[in-house]
Amino acid sequence: MSNDLNILILSCGTRNKIVQYFKKELNGRGHVITTDCSDLAPALYEADKHFIVPRMDEEGYLNIILTICKENNIRAVLSLIDPELSLLAEHKQAFLDIGTIPIVSDFDVIETCFDKHKMFDFLVRNEFPTVKSYIDKEKFYNDVEASVINYPVFVKPVKGSASINISKVTSKEEIELLFSRFDNLMIQEFMDGTEYGADVYIDMISNEPVSIFIKEKIKMRAGETDKSVSIKDEQLFELITNFVNKTAFKGIIDIDIFKVNGEYYISEVNPRFGGGYPHAYESGINVPKMIINNMIGKINDYTIGYYPEGIYMMKFNELKIIRDLSENQL
Repeated sequence: MSNDLNILILSCGTRNKIVQYFKKELNGRGHVITTDCSDLAPALYEADKHFIVPRMDEEGYLNIILTICKENNIRAVLSLIDPELSLLAEHKQAFLDIGTIPIVSDFDVIETCFDKHKMFDFLVRNEFPTVKSYIDKEKFYNDVEASVINYPVFVKPVKGSASINISKVTSKEEIELLFSRFDNLMIQEFMDGTEYGADVYIDMISNEPVSIFIKEKIKMRAGETDKSVSIKDEQLFELITNFVNKTAFKGIIDIDIFKVNGEYYISEVNPRFGGGYPHAYESGINVPKMIINNMIGKINDYTIGYYPEGIYMMKFNELKIIRDLSENQL
């Protein structure tokens, strides 16, 4: 492929819209290539070309991805799943050496995001309001006694995503049972308020946050936003900007935020495209274009809050039909 702006999207899964958006923004200036370990990942078939690859924890996986980048003149690579972000960040230099830019934050930043207690410590240390979290259950029990925190609370894995293995508990007995059954758990305050998601782009060249899109979550399913509405709030724009400036994020990130009694609390950060990103794109927040600008050495303009309020997103099911999978193997 001779086109200059080829982009590789790893572990594309069901994120068809992301592939469609990159194809639209490239508009013939390059190809979108996808990978997944399953030939039944529907987003594969939106791309100009795709590869079925081993699971990312299998030996030789990294070399296969590097080879795809070399042989297809890939200018930038990104992943849509959490575990692969660490792999990309850890081996960032190997990609840069062959002329491919990984759209990912640095390894230590990624690791902080995936360890919810590390992120809690970072937020507290930097005086950002956040959700109370405990890995020491005895300290939690002491705080309950002192009325610093009350039931119900959430018990969740310190490392985990997609709301897997999260339990809402109302008693010490339930906490003891969960902690006896599972390792590496934490206790987190139940935030009885409104939940927001923020899609934020930090320019890969200037390292400045250039775009923030805020959505109020109306309905959630399996950790993803099913229905949401766009909102603007200067207080929240300022909080997110200050937070991003204290960290070293790069590229696209997705921040979960709660509002309780008029106060915003940062909950966690996914340092990749969030599942609700299409809402931002359809509201005019064009992150694929921002990534392409950075690929060609262009710094993006400041566009924080440049979108209309009151735009609703509603997800619904769609189908991808393939007659013969063997025809699509490469």
